[in-house]
Amino acid sequence: MALKGDRYEGATDISFFATATATRGGVVSMSTSGSGVALDQGDAVVAYAADASGKIPLGVLLNDVVDIDQTRQHINFHKNEVQKGGKVTVLTQGWVVTNSVTAVGTITAGTPAYLGANGNITDQQAGGAAGQGTYGKNLDNAPVGTFLSKADEDSYYKVAINLPNPNVSHASA
Repeated sequence: MALKGDRYEGATDISFFATATATRGGVVSMSTSGSGVALDQGDAVVAYAADASGKIPLGVLLNDVVDIDQTRQHINFHKNEVQKGGKVTVLTQGWVVTNSVTAVGTITAGTPAYLGANGNITDQQAGGAAGQGTYGKNLDNAPVGTFLSKADEDSYYKVAINLPNPNVSHASA
């Protein structure tokens, strides 16, 4: 399990679908986008990005996305499972305790958190050094939040998530 139950969900979004299996706890990015008015449009898909460069982070995935034969068994709602192709819950503001972290430098409380490869949270900005860097006018390479702790004995970190980033202008270049 990549996400512990100890969390604060300040704001969540349920307008995206997931078409690939995934474990909760990492930061998902926009895979394909639908129109702004159709909340149930199947084109609004999120996924873990293999490469964080150029991706726009949306938030922390709060569901396990599974691919099971539902004629033989049912979704385990107590484990926050969602069938592949279904809607997922994405945390956009709050904090989580997760081990979906790739540490490049030394992570302590106050270290900026960025989107890393495969949806992991990291202290290194895409194309930059650990804990530093600048970002453009969009959410590309912007911090997803802040680390609130160092790793515990099981490599879990407490991370504050704040997306969309209020310090980033959404105007086109």
